[in-house]
Amino acid sequence: MTTLAFVFPGQGSQTVGMLDAWGDHPAVRDTLAEASAALGEDLAALIAQGPKEQLDLTTNTQPVMLSASVAAWRAWRAEGGALPAAVAGHSLGEYSALVAAGVLSLADAVPLVRLRAQAMQAAVPVGTGGMAAILGLPAEKVVELCAELAAASGEVVEAANFNDPAQTVIAGSAAGIALACEKLKAAGAKRALPLAVSAPFHSSLIRPAAEALRERLAQTTLKAPQIPLIHNVDLSWAGTPDEIRDALVRQTYSAVRWVGTVQALAARGITHMVECGPGKVLQGLAKRIEPGLLTAGIADPASLAETRALLG
Repeated sequence: MTTLAFVFPGQGSQTVGMLDAWGDHPAVRDTLAEASAALGEDLAALIAQGPKEQLDLTTNTQPVMLSASVAAWRAWRAEGGALPAAVAGHSLGEYSALVAAGVLSLADAVPLVRLRAQAMQAAVPVGTGGMAAILGLPAEKVVELCAELAAASGEVVEAANFNDPAQTVIAGSAAGIALACEKLKAAGAKRALPLAVSAPFHSSLIRPAAEALRERLAQTTLKAPQIPLIHNVDLSWAGTPDEIRDALVRQTYSAVRWVGTVQALAARGITHMVECGPGKVLQGLAKRIEPGLLTAGIADPASLAETRALLG
């Protein structure tokens, strides 16, 4: 028996022209028009034409990835695709999941993630924070060594994304990240790769952003989810609107527990996981977290047709 979950990607999967293959698909066209109206900007033009430097700015990437993922979701539903038994999203992707689950309207979600991006960027001056991907070292070891380094140096360095069993992203002060990369490689990490990001996302340094988000969320209409949704901040299942608001606030400065999210979906009986939106990052992570899960994606009409065929 097939039990389906949809998962939605976060920042990093965006590319100029990523929706070109959809052509004039009504669901995609209408979603981009709705999102553009909500922001007062032409997101369709930014996605189609770039430039890449503009698309990659956090304040643009977050509304763009949300809009692209929701467009793929709406195309799936318009083509007769089944409702999933559960949804989740990686970091920013949780907002796409909330729209899919009927918690947030797209018109409210797009300006909300723009504010989230602005607040996260404003919390830490550009160049003073950083992130790095640590490959080939168990997550427990990464957490332990970062805590030791932070205590000894006074720098901030923390686990920010538990992406798969052998990939943990760390975030913190620029000096803390540089020290941690050296220490973690010396401890046996295969690679320690600084990431091209503009802020130390999902670290305690971002905590000032949470208050701005809390204020906006208090003014935003949220509804109870129509599809079960798991929060990647604490692996709880979404409850009341107030509980969802609290989880989203904490998510800004807390680690993304993606390994636990995928494991929780599998424990719920999910057999098939569909990545809805640009890229294939989450499909790759799922194969390393829960190899028994069958994965697919919806990034364009061809992959939508393949996923429908796979799911019967």
